[in-house]
Amino acid sequence: MKKLGLSILLVFSIILSGLAADKTKAQIKFEQTTFDFGNIKEDGGKVSHDFTFTNVGTEPLKITDARAECGCTRPEYPKEEIAPGDSAVIKVTYNPLGRPGGFTKVVTVRCTGNPGKVNLKIRGTVLPK
Repeated sequence: MKKLGLSILLVFSIILSGLAADKTKAQIKFEQTTFDFGNIKEDGGKVSHDFTFTNVGTEPLKITDARAECGCTRPEYPKEEIAPGDSAVIKVTYNPLGRPGGFTKVVTVRCTGNPGKVNLKIRGTVLPK
């Protein structure tokens, strides 16, 4: 019985030390992960939205990649590390030319923090020329 109690205590201490380790990492937190442009004109030019995020962890955060699923959407992200407590922006630009109708596009953001991957979505309706 004593061995069982010690085993349980050991397991709990391992779990708690793992949870404490997670809190010391960089953590990315977005103000929003979805943006709706509503109705936009096909010949009105490109539209953009800034997705603001904060490093709520205790270690520096680095965005390692941000990729769109197609060429009509282009993300721009900071190349420098984001210090704990600091905020930055990922700008997502969509080109509606030649794309009438509804759209939903996903940008996959990868970083050194927790979570390691975040999906940002833009959507709207392109009104034809």
